[in-house]
Amino acid sequence: MSAPLYGSLMLDIAGTWLTAEDRHLLRQPEVGGLILFARNIEHPRQVRELCASIRALRPDLLLAVDQEGGRVQRLRQGFVRLPPMRAIGQCADAERLARYCGWVMAIEVLAAGLDLSFAPVLDLDHGRSAVVGHRAFEGDAQRATQLAGAFIRGMAEAGMAATGKHFPGHGWAEADSHVAIPTDERSLEQIRQHDLQPFAALSRELAAVMPAHVIYPQVDDQPAGFSRRWLQDILRGELGFAGVIFSDDLSMAGAHVVGDAACRIEAALTAGCDMGLVCNDRAAAELALSAVQRLGVIAPRGLAGMRRRAFPGIDYRQDPRWAQALSALRAAQLVE
Repeated sequence: MSAPLYGSLMLDIAGTWLTAEDRHLLRQPEVGGLILFARNIEHPRQVRELCASIRALRPDLLLAVDQEGGRVQRLRQGFVRLPPMRAIGQCADAERLARYCGWVMAIEVLAAGLDLSFAPVLDLDHGRSAVVGHRAFEGDAQRATQLAGAFIRGMAEAGMAATGKHFPGHGWAEADSHVAIPTDERSLEQIRQHDLQPFAALSRELAAVMPAHVIYPQVDDQPAGFSRRWLQDILRGELGFAGVIFSDDLSMAGAHVVGDAACRIEAALTAGCDMGLVCNDRAAAELALSAVQRLGVIAPRGLAGMRRRAFPGIDYRQDPRWAQALSALRAAQLVE
């Protein structure tokens, strides 16, 4: 059987079930994925039922969520409240705890019926970016790489592919790309020596990368997610990354520099993104869909590798590793 052809758009829905409008939109072959937000989630059973209804409509759709831990954790009621990643690095035996966190996060997300969480954050915490802050493992590149690598190994043990974000690093830019257009004035060499290090060191362990909506004017005048220099020359060429590139949400303010939603999706795909996310704006999603239909873009077969590699079912709490992981995380006061 040949691998499925994925559309190059990932969209969202407004509620906790599919409306007729949602169903019509998700039937479009140009749509290849769906991301859930907190507004879509009530409890584990409801999420499983929602995912089952989506798969009944489109079995091939990638189903994603942001379940990093800390403040970025969409699955809450009935799920383990994971710590911010920065808290892990402050513990003894931090790498073992990071691995447990990765496994617990992934096993719960997979059991809910989803394919992946966009994690881990590979940004460095330079003490400048409030939007990154404690989402980052560390400010030191080597230590961040060690902890993120352990987290990724935990994800892999559960059967989930990892997505490193936000390439080439959002931690130096002070503005929040959700509401502004951040800039990082450092030279490429400075970025290579620091923020690029986790992406370079982990490039073979990452199935996907998500670029930042940050402009690095000494490298390119476009945000990284719209920059062939960053995505093709540096990420693909210099780092040798061969996985999937997901855009960050193209509805964010940091993406508006290139125009409306049609311009944004075209610019992202042209620069080298394989799938573009358009979230929290249905009008923008429809505009982006029309643009992709006009362009005739089909995402690469490599997206099939992002599908869940194992399905733990609802009995994962009977797995001895579950009790072992929670015991260690509770002893370190990382979870309740």
